[in-house]
Amino acid sequence: MNPSTAMATVVVDELVRNDVRQVVLCPGSRNAPLSLALHEAAVAGRVTLHVRVDERSAGFVALGLGRATGRPAAVVCTSGTAVANLHPSVLEAHHSGVGLLLITADRPPELHGSGANQTIDQRGIFGSAAVAVDFPVAERRTGQNPVWRGLVCRGVARAETGIPVQLNIPFREPLVPTFGDSWPDALTGRPGGARWTTSSVPRSVPDNRVDFPLPARSVVVVGSGDPARATAAARVAARAGWPVVAEPVGTAAALAGGAAVLRGGPLLLGTGALPPSMRPEAVVVVGRPTLSRGVRGLMDRVAVYGIGDHPQWTDPQYVATHVRGWLDEDDLRWVTDHDPTWLPVWREAEQAATLAVEKLLGEETWPTGLHVAREVLEALPTGASLVLGSSNPVRDLDLVSTPRPDITIHANRGVAGIDGNLSTAVGVGLGSTAPGYALMGDLTFLHDANALLIGPTEPRPNLCAVVLNDDGGGIFSLLEQGAAEHKNGFERVFATPTGADLGALCAGYGVPHTLVTTPTDLRAALTPTPGLRVVEVRADRDRLRDLHARLRAAVGEAVTAAV
Repeated sequence: MNPSTAMATVVVDELVRNDVRQVVLCPGSRNAPLSLALHEAAVAGRVTLHVRVDERSAGFVALGLGRATGRPAAVVCTSGTAVANLHPSVLEAHHSGVGLLLITADRPPELHGSGANQTIDQRGIFGSAAVAVDFPVAERRTGQNPVWRGLVCRGVARAETGIPVQLNIPFREPLVPTFGDSWPDALTGRPGGARWTTSSVPRSVPDNRVDFPLPARSVVVVGSGDPARATAAARVAARAGWPVVAEPVGTAAALAGGAAVLRGGPLLLGTGALPPSMRPEAVVVVGRPTLSRGVRGLMDRVAVYGIGDHPQWTDPQYVATHVRGWLDEDDLRWVTDHDPTWLPVWREAEQAATLAVEKLLGEETWPTGLHVAREVLEALPTGASLVLGSSNPVRDLDLVSTPRPDITIHANRGVAGIDGNLSTAVGVGLGSTAPGYALMGDLTFLHDANALLIGPTEPRPNLCAVVLNDDGGGIFSLLEQGAAEHKNGFERVFATPTGADLGALCAGYGVPHTLVTTPTDLRAALTPTPGLRVVEVRADRDRLRDLHARLRAAVGEAVTAAV
């Protein structure tokens, strides 16, 4: 057994020992030793192997697997630009707190600086977004197995804390097995038969408990982040009688804490000045809220208490007056008083806003993104998982959906790019036995279409991807760029219509495609079905800005009248 084969065999064996059982592999030459070792492990049932030809997609599939299983998944690639294509998924994992193992094959030291093909300086290529672990090149000598095992073990242990870790492994030729002399060390363990082991280490809560007053008239905002942190803070809200505005990815955790999660909370906050009876004295921000300008506007006007990881708590406006890592029922002693009228007035506003939304959507021609988001969430079976695409779909759900504690919602809100959303959904589907769903726009879908490229012998997720196709970037219609004064250049440089035929694209990938034109057809298409499929809903983007303006106005009038 040659040195490269021996090192790859040990690396894969140590991954298995440390319970890394989901591996996404991209084909290449320099990573051939790892590819062959992983194939052998997969045949033996020691790992579940997923092969992808696109490294960018593969990184997000691994990210989705990590989200679904709660364990770091590994993605393995060859050297050169293949490594660079992992960078988007690394950034998302870093900012989302999802553990990810990046096993990157490298050229040996003597080829660097020589002009050798596919040779770049890829050590630490991900910068501060990943911990870099560099392996020594394998040689025919004793004593290396414990070093290799120790490096893998340390890498897995770091990834278990919710960060990306790069294992950069140089391989010399020969890169495929040569069956001659036996390897000097046994491959099955350390000297004396001992094993390297790790155990999952819970993420530590910073010991920064600083006493501060919590006003009785507070509002809690829950974004993405650690579910345990959100649930603990929600218990405080439930006991203190505070309303909770939770983004879709934080809703289940907030509901688990018994909190009063408001339907359409961002609408209540985004309609202009709040009535006097609803003006809070403080906002408690848990995790990373990234969706609503109404939330950001509220944070500009009152005291803000940040609850999140240190030193990177979420405070892009630099308005937080107090910051700490955790909030739980032990902190109820800092609530200055209890106002029994505070939560009821928000409940009245919620009810008025809900009726206004239902009336407007009932009068509006189907479909809009708001219609589709509401109907998708309502139709999902209990226990389902839903991955929300960036831009409008996650915001549409945030505005009009009724919170459901019986489903799991995922979204890439770390960096919130549109890249890799479909691949993440594929990974979530592969890592879960629950029926899988995704909701995204056409540009998000097209940007990651290679997620559909799954070989005929590869495991396939049970995933229904719903694509709201309004032929372009509808999100820009709702931003400053969508104002009438910018209409001359809007379509070309912001909306960017493609005219793509999604049905033909899906046919090319061999993925079933259904075009639905009625709410009844949409609900029928969401019936749990094995395999990967795409459901397309076509919408008109031209009326989007006016619809949202009328929605805000209707909710504002209804809330003012009610409270």
